[in-house]
Amino acid sequence: MRKTARYSALAAAGLLALTSLTACANDAAGTAADSGNGGGKGEHVKIMVGGLDKVIYLPAMLTQRLGYFADAGLDVELLSEPAGVQAETALVSGQVQGAVGFYDHTLDLQTKGKAVESVVQFSHAPGEVEIVSEKRAGDITSPRDFKGKKLGVTGLGSSTDFLTKYLAVKNGVQVSEFTPVAVGAGPTFVSALEKGAIDGGMTTDPTVATVMEKKLGKVLVDMRTPEGSQKALGGPYPSSSLYMQTDWVNGHKETVQKLADAFVKTLRWMSGHSASEIAAKMPADYSQGDKTLYAGAIKSTLPMFTDDGVMPENGPETVEKVLKAFNPNIKNADIDLSKTYTTEFVKKAAG
Repeated sequence: MRKTARYSALAAAGLLALTSLTACANDAAGTAADSGNGGGKGEHVKIMVGGLDKVIYLPAMLTQRLGYFADAGLDVELLSEPAGVQAETALVSGQVQGAVGFYDHTLDLQTKGKAVESVVQFSHAPGEVEIVSEKRAGDITSPRDFKGKKLGVTGLGSSTDFLTKYLAVKNGVQVSEFTPVAVGAGPTFVSALEKGAIDGGMTTDPTVATVMEKKLGKVLVDMRTPEGSQKALGGPYPSSSLYMQTDWVNGHKETVQKLADAFVKTLRWMSGHSASEIAAKMPADYSQGDKTLYAGAIKSTLPMFTDDGVMPENGPETVEKVLKAFNPNIKNADIDLSKTYTTEFVKKAAG
């Protein structure tokens, strides 16, 4: 809550948006320093994460906490924005060198003339859950019932927005027939559900675990596992990833290799440790005072992660199919999927 208060104070003082980003960066850097890893040694790299405390993006902070960035000779500064679409904006504007967010942004950006590629693929499932309010559970029994409803997403143009639209269209509901509402994640999502500002919404752990624990909603569509992704989307859906501008990657291959080495090392570590062991490595405030609930949230989401950072076979095709179903820019575009990701660095790291 200190971050919100600080942001509000800065905004009230009339500072520029860049100042709020700097404050956010200071918060994130402070959290990283608390891990005992860092200290400014090595090449400095800034990475914007679409929600540092979201379990789907857990490898970012975990890599910092395990000391793997420092081991690779990097001084990584992790910044945080509430939604992946904001991390994307920070990347393309040059404020950061990398973004941790959903792979689908690389396709969307290609249609806008921006060359961006995933260099480490953290996952082969979205890790997302469509939740319906306990009060509306009788009215919304499948995405066919989205018509006329207010559905929460982290931000307009975010991956939760994309996936919600796809579920609607796939089930016969046009995107104009329901209202997406940007409610973020965590306390803001929970509050919107509690107050009836939304009838349901798409979110991730630990928000899902909190909603379930408070008995505020029910799971409608669970995409935290490859099986759930197959059922809802028709195939593997590569989601959370480290993506970067292609020109920057090509001009800084040694640095990108170091990042890939660190992240793949983390993914391997995750595959050999329990949810409780992973939770114990994370910042104390991520559990929001309930370590058991937080460990449970990690356990529910762990199946989404790869153990090698490699793009899953047929994953890009699934993402393209999903986006083409509702996004007119992509539907009418000739996407070169080979330019939206690279396995060059993770395969060297895995070797």
